[in-house]
Parts: sequence; structure tokens; C-alpha cells
Amino acid sequence: MSPISERQETILALIVREYNETAEPVGSKNLVDRYNLNVSSATIRNEMVLLTEEGLLGQPYTSAGRVPTVEGYRYFVRQLLGDTELPNAEKRLISHQFHQAPAEIDEWVRLSASILAQHSHAASLATTPRSERAIFKHLELIATQGRQVLLVLVLQGGEVRQQMLTLAEVIPQEQLTATAEKLMQSCARKNSAGIAALIGQFTDLAQDVIRLVGEMMARADAVWTGEIYRDGLTNVLAQPEFADPGIARQALRVLEERSFLEEVLANVLSPNIGGVQVVIGGEGAWEDLKECTMVVTRYGAPGYATGALGVLGPTRMAYGRTISAVRYVAGLLSDLVIESYAG
Repeated sequence: MSPISERQETILALIVREYNETAEPVGSKNLVDRYNLNVSSATIRNEMVLLTEEGLLGQPYTSAGRVPTVEGYRYFVRQLLGDTELPNAEKRLISHQFHQAPAEIDEWVRLSASILAQHSHAASLATTPRSERAIFKHLELIATQGRQVLLVLVLQGGEVRQQMLTLAEVIPQEQLTATAEKLMQSCARKNSAGIAALIGQFTDLAQDVIRLVGEMMARADAVWTGEIYRDGLTNVLAQPEFADPGIARQALRVLEERSFLEEVLANVLSPNIGGVQVVIGGEGAWEDLKECTMVVTRYGAPGYATGALGVLGPTRMAYGRTISAVRYVAGLLSDLVIESYAG
């Protein structure tokens, strides 16, 4: 694409703004009358023709105004949008909602999806944080019946795993509790490899317990059992772009088919916390996203656990507001997760 002029950039930005508000093609006279551009409608029309030739604008039908193309939206987001922030009043409201929620990871993630759907007027998704490695937090040994002992393992972030352990002989609860406390001192904040390295330091009951703990943590490393929370699907289906049943089905697939969503997130998300990625029209990689935009980011506690947070809507999206909402909610969620995992 050839470089475009400053005036053409202004016209493109105004057309994006107008089309986002009305979902109707934008004419040159409308721009001149509304924005006092100090040039004639004919001049604006000529510039719109050039922007159309560059592939940044489209014309739905002859004599209609212009609409942004996928390439036009990409140019707008990457070259013209700049940094945006939510109004302070909205930030305070969102922060208050978080601090009123129960202090549980799942509740925070569910609330994140709800808030993003509300503030972006689109569909949202949020995944519970996935530990980069399972990290030991707490251990209990509970006598049940005869030689049977229930081992309760709590990982950083609150995930609980349980397994029955059959002992060679009956051991009183007092000794089980003392063994668990001793092991907690040695295992605190270690991953499965660190736990395995401790096995030789213990004998008898403690050795059996720590071996089982290491195996449970290794299994936790290998399997992700996180939830995906979604909200605001009706926001998307109410948009005129999704009146076509085929396009609506594509949007539904993105949100509802877990394997497809995980594929997209795995390829799109930055490894770094806080960087927002904007995927417009599938970026040529995903046919089911060709009528959609995804705004996604990674949140969490670096070195401990991270999750994904984002919004899905039509390409006709309020990009500044949506990007700033995703960024702000992800920052709050990261702070809460850091307190839970690393604090």
C-alpha cells in the first residue's frame, strides 16, 4: 500500500467513527457538514476514491457512501488510534465491583467476563489462570477408616487435589498432622521437580507422602482443567453484521468450540502480561473470524499462572473503548491473581 496523506488519515478516522456509530455508509457531504473540514464535498469524494483504491475503504453499492474495509480498520488501529483510557468514573466503578466480589479466582474471572461484555457491548471471554507449573501451597493428611488416609493437596491459586493413601499400619491423627506440617515446611512453593528432589531426605510415612505429592503435581502440570467463562453473546447477535445465519454461526463457533478458541488464543496471545492483541478479520489465518474482531490479552502472575481475557465482536467496533477496557480489567485481574498465587 502506498503512503497516505495526513488528510486522508483524518478522513479514514472520521469514516471509522461515523460507521461505528451508525452502521451506515458514510458520504462526503455528511463529513463536511458534521466536522467543518473547510474543504468541498468534491475534494472529500476524491480523497475517498483514493482511499478506496488503496483498499482502505469499500463501497457497498454504486452511489453509496464508503465503509471501512478490514484493511482500513487495521490501518486505523495500528497507525491512528494511539493510546486510550477508560474514563476515571468507569475505572472506579469496575474496581469497586472487583473488590466487592468473593476472594476466589473463579468469581474474579466470571466477573471479568461480565464487566467486559457490559463495557464493550460485545461478547467476552475469560479463562481461569493456568499454572506454568503446579506450585505446592498446603497439605493435609486425614485419617478415615483403618489404614486409609485422605491426602488433600492445595496448589498455589487454590486448586485442590485429593487422593487416598493406604498405609502399612494404622497411624493416629496426631502423627499424621505432625508429618503434614513437617512436609509443608520443606515443600513450600516448590514445583513437582523440587518436590521429587526431596524424597531421599525422608523415610517411612513422610517419604510415601512426598512421593505421592510429587506424582499428583506432575499430573497437574500435564493437564489444564481451567474454565472458560463467556458473556454478552446476545450483544454480538444483535449487531446487523450477524443477521446472516451463516456469519452468526461462525461467531458462535469461535466462542463455543473450545478447541478452536484454544487454537486461536495459543497463536495470538503474547507471552508477556498486559500486551493487547487486536485480530481483525482473522488476519488471513482463520476463516471463521473473517467478519469479526478479537481483542485479547494475557493476565496473571508471571512465573506462577496466567490466563486469557478478551472481547469478540464485529469489525465495526469501538476499538479505543474496547482496547482500554480489556487492558484495564486485565490489570485489575492480574493484581488479584498475583496476591493469590505469589502473595
